Amino acid sequence: MIKEIQLRVNLIEERQENNLLYKASKQLGIDKNKISAVKVLRKSIDARKKDIIFNYKVAVYINEEVPEKPDYIFEYQDVSNAKEIHIIGFGPAGMYAALRCIELGYKPIVLERGKNVQDRRRDLKAINQDQIVNEDSNYCFGEGGAGTYSDGKLYTRSLKRGDVRRIFENLVFQGATSQILVDAHPHIGTNKLPKIIQNIRETILKFGGEIHFETKVIDFVVNNNKLQAIQLQNGKEMTVNAVILATGHSARDIYELLHKKDIALKAKSFAMGVRVEHPQEIIDQIQYHCSGKRDELLPAAAYSLVHQVNNRGVYSFCMCPGGFIVPAATANGEVVVNGMSPSRRNNKFANSGIVVELDIDKDFKKYEKFGALKGLEFQKDLEKIAFFAGGRTQTAPAQRLVDFVDGKLSPELNDTSYQPGLNSAPLHSLLPKIIGSRLRKGFVAFGQKMHGYYTNEANIVGVESRTSSPVNIPRKENLEHIEIKGLFPCGEGGGYAGGIVSAAMDGERCAEAAILNL
Repeated sequence: MIKEIQLRVNLIEERQENNLLYKASKQLGIDKNKISAVKVLRKSIDARKKDIIFNYKVAVYINEEVPEKPDYIFEYQDVSNAKEIHIIGFGPAGMYAALRCIELGYKPIVLERGKNVQDRRRDLKAINQDQIVNEDSNYCFGEGGAGTYSDGKLYTRSLKRGDVRRIFENLVFQGATSQILVDAHPHIGTNKLPKIIQNIRETILKFGGEIHFETKVIDFVVNNNKLQAIQLQNGKEMTVNAVILATGHSARDIYELLHKKDIALKAKSFAMGVRVEHPQEIIDQIQYHCSGKRDELLPAAAYSLVHQVNNRGVYSFCMCPGGFIVPAATANGEVVVNGMSPSRRNNKFANSGIVVELDIDKDFKKYEKFGALKGLEFQKDLEKIAFFAGGRTQTAPAQRLVDFVDGKLSPELNDTSYQPGLNSAPLHSLLPKIIGSRLRKGFVAFGQKMHGYYTNEANIVGVESRTSSPVNIPRKENLEHIEIKGLFPCGEGGGYAGGIVSAAMDGERCAEAAILNL
């Protein structure tokens, strides 16, 4: 017999060996010797009150062994000579599209503009230390996409778009810790992801797929509204059966190419703002109601905040406890910041994007001439402002939090995790009013919700501009582009995902759709 129950465990009990076995035995009213195993299905922390509780959902096996097999078995077959599906981009959407093609007996040919995970490291070092941006190999472009070196958070709300468990099980199959199957907010970590992504690459190659790095698509050959071929920067042309376009939300050249060719695009609402960075100890003390350091059993505290200002949401985005702020520009002449955390989340800073909802129909009147690219052009302009305010390098403009709200230039800034460095700048006047004024009110409200959050011990760093795509590549119910047969817009770049897991799910769906439409 198997019974699923909920258990609540306090900090003292969490330290005790076999605590779940004893609590399950007591709750079910049975002898502990009759329990074969207690399998944790889900674990979360309730820190709303001073007495912190670990919430467990467990399966109690009573006189029954725990099955050793996972919920999903991934059986790949040799597709060396199978029909081809071309995939542009090798982030989560592209990777999972390729894996799904192999499962279904089709050969994925992946074209990735950037480098493999090992070679990307040199270009990331160049951004951080030399402040030089390689426009095809950076924190956004390259094997694994933006998530590889910017955190690897796996939390998603996209539960209706696919099987989340299947995505997680596949990550475990490729080498991720099984803990991601349990944690309420699973996270792999920037230091662990590259090896998992390398394993995915090796799986694809082992079973006959192809992956071409440093291979940039520069044009599409379309005849009678059917995608016939793709042209590469190296001069080659590839005939295609179907193309899954999984280039991510920062591949601006793809949007511009489609726009130039009059292939249907739509401007899309998105969000922009700044990154705020506190000492992690401040966030721990607020969230765990403690003074000094947090209990060793507790992870670095996170937070989630939202407040309505003038009918727009101001909210935290991609919160990184024990993490780093990183330079996420994809071209020289712009400054973009993002956040990441290593698997142990043991850095002394906590950072989060704090962004403002922007309405594509109301907020971009001056950019109407750009049509479907109006949000993209607005995004570009803000990143250029940040570049000049930072000092025309990857140094980022920054201000202390209370100074920003009070409209005062900060005479000095706090220490930071951002390696290229910070430059004191009047972000309160540099940010457009639709963003800056809402942020100022939002920060005050957040300080009321989290006492101690609103402090000059925190820096705000600009700009957090790549939260999601400002462009949507429209598709039909069968996931094919509304005009171009054989083209399947996918993942974050198409406007159909908002993170690693939702992008991976969309990649699988697009692979299935492309195969079905051959």
